[in-house]
Amino acid sequence: MNTRIRRTAVAVATAAILPFSLAACSSDSDDDNGSDTTETGQDNGGATDETDGMDDMDDMDGDDAGETDAAAAPFGPACSGVPTDGPGSFEGMAQDPVATAASNNPDLSTLVAAVTAAGLVDTLNDAPELTVFAPADAAFAEIPEEDLNALLEDQDALTDVLTYHVVGERLAPEDLDGEHTTLQGETVTVAGSDEDFTVNEDATVVCGNVQTANATVYIIDGVLMP
Repeated sequence: MNTRIRRTAVAVATAAILPFSLAACSSDSDDDNGSDTTETGQDNGGATDETDGMDDMDDMDGDDAGETDAAAAPFGPACSGVPTDGPGSFEGMAQDPVATAASNNPDLSTLVAAVTAAGLVDTLNDAPELTVFAPADAAFAEIPEEDLNALLEDQDALTDVLTYHVVGERLAPEDLDGEHTTLQGETVTVAGSDEDFTVNEDATVVCGNVQTANATVYIIDGVLMP
């Protein structure tokens, strides 16, 4: 009889304790899972933020590169006549000093002949930084043939005219507007902005911001006279 009572008491006690044990185990498991979920969520959130930040930086870099390329590009209606490849192309001209680069451009043949006649090839090629207002062949064609031939045969006068087209520093388009002292000693006056410029009110830039190894060239539609 006593034995039966003890067994019954043990069974009742076990039945009473078991739910609390199960509840405790369940609580611990939930806490662990919750902690893992929270940590995972934090990690994923951080990774997403970092990725988004990198994407934003990449987008900004791409935009900046595009703006830089656009700012460095030649401009003007006559640029369409420049060869698309070879030494006379924009890329080809950028590899050579200015007199050599001009000799590879088919629209600057008269200017190159004049520079050669004046003995200025080495002077221009060896200069460290220049801006050249380069008259296109059509500009020289506006000068009466007799006058042009006379100029080409007078080396001193020819040197005077040609060096009046050259400034002893590189001028970007945003720096063009204003007065600039030439290698000849007098000043040229450039007026305008963006892609619309005149020089001494006598000539218009028809293809500007052309890069050579040592100069920035602005092809113009007139010959400047000091």
